[in-house]
Amino acid sequence: MADQTTKLDVNAREAAHSRETRRLRRSGQVPGVLYGGNDDPVAFAVNERTLRHALAAKGAVLELTIDGAAGTPAVLKDAQRHPVRGDLMHVDLLRVDLNVAIQASVPVHLINDEQAPGIVEGGILEHVTRELSIEALPNEIPEFIEVDVSKMEMNATIQLSEIDAPKGITLLDDPDTTVLASITPPSVSTESDDEVETETAVVGEAAAPAEGDADDDSSSGDAE
Repeated sequence: MADQTTKLDVNAREAAHSRETRRLRRSGQVPGVLYGGNDDPVAFAVNERTLRHALAAKGAVLELTIDGAAGTPAVLKDAQRHPVRGDLMHVDLLRVDLNVAIQASVPVHLINDEQAPGIVEGGILEHVTRELSIEALPNEIPEFIEVDVSKMEMNATIQLSEIDAPKGITLLDDPDTTVLASITPPSVSTESDDEVETETAVVGEAAAPAEGDADDDSSSGDAE
């Protein structure tokens, strides 16, 4: 569970046009907006490297300090990245009350797949649902939810209804329709060896008359 916050120092900025935001990005800064709660939105800029490290740290909650003011608990609501380089282009942060549950999306990790009988038999594991919607207190949001697939047989599926939610977590997806993983048999060729040999023979037979025709043409030439 996320039992700690990560400090993030940012600088307030004036809402700007695209030219100004491009200038910020060229200087290694990422523009962002903090909103939510009972306060007005606040535009800010933060060092790209500092932001990246904060978002990668353990814990969903950020202790946001704007121009040295008292920290404000916030969570990442949205992040825009460059479509090619993957660089952070803009972030939206949401103020939170640590005593009030919020909704979030967390990744699903499949574990112990190498022990699954269906995998041992050569089956293919498909990770169907990679994120789950949950509700929890900000500091109780997990980094991920683990799903043990060690008992999955060939052609088996695991639905959300089959797993227990971690303590303090409410799963919001439909438990009866959300498939987390499945194991399917490997794909095989539908052609038998006899069919391949038959096709090869047909190709060879088709080529023989052509050679005969060439001989006939040569004989005809000699006759003339």
